[in-house]
Amino acid sequence: MNNPEIEWVVLPGDVAIVATAAGDVWRLKLGDGVESLPFAREMTGNGRPRSTSGLLNEAIALGFSSEEPEAGGGAISLAQYVYNLVGTYHNARRTPDNYRLAARRLRALGREEIASYLETHALEETGHERLIIKDLQALGLPAERLVANLVPEGVKPLVEFFDELSSADYPMGCIGYSYCFEYTAAMKPKSQVDALQALAPRGVDASRFLRTHSCLGSEVGHVEDLIDLIASLPAKDRIEIAKAAYETANRTARLRRDVRKADSAILAQIEAAADQEILLDA
Repeated sequence: MNNPEIEWVVLPGDVAIVATAAGDVWRLKLGDGVESLPFAREMTGNGRPRSTSGLLNEAIALGFSSEEPEAGGGAISLAQYVYNLVGTYHNARRTPDNYRLAARRLRALGREEIASYLETHALEETGHERLIIKDLQALGLPAERLVANLVPEGVKPLVEFFDELSSADYPMGCIGYSYCFEYTAAMKPKSQVDALQALAPRGVDASRFLRTHSCLGSEVGHVEDLIDLIASLPAKDRIEIAKAAYETANRTARLRRDVRKADSAILAQIEAAADQEILLDA
């Protein structure tokens, strides 16, 4: 099926995400019905920004749908915020090098336009992990020792997935991983940033990284640029990117459940990594 008005991808569970250039998006459970037949085969048509964004955003939503409702929303504690910052550090730290690795592989395959994007984005992301170090230090924590000795359980499989995508022979999935994080960051409203900053003691700025990676930073522009790039790619690339975006969201949902553990368990891990008693006062 080669319809320039429709894009689709089949994800685990035989669920097809279908998106149109008019902005309509729906999920279809594939089966024996006639309505399933066009989508049982891979799409081959061109992409358009509106249908491509609908395809990717719905794939991400499906990836997060296994998340328990309370795991992704509601109030969190300062200990949980710190634990999340430590986990985020390990993703942010490897981002520039992974983008450069994927860029080298793609350039060798003649995909100059994607390689150039990844190299530019690597420069833009360089040093962002230092914002997390400053946030942790502002909270009175031994930041360098903490991130050196603590990798939250849910983070390890997520960043290993990032490494696998970036080092693959054809690392197109790296774009899907990037899009998932750019999109979810762009969707964080100022109210969420303010609520998390309010966890910190009065006068302490502990949201440098969060502000940069929210609607207050450059993420909205990054998402728009990424959509334009992805929409211009061949169908097989867009399929690979959508699948990677879905899997990234799914693994991130599992990570969020880990962050939601009890404060006492989090503080025990933080103290063991810091090798000192830790007092977190809001």
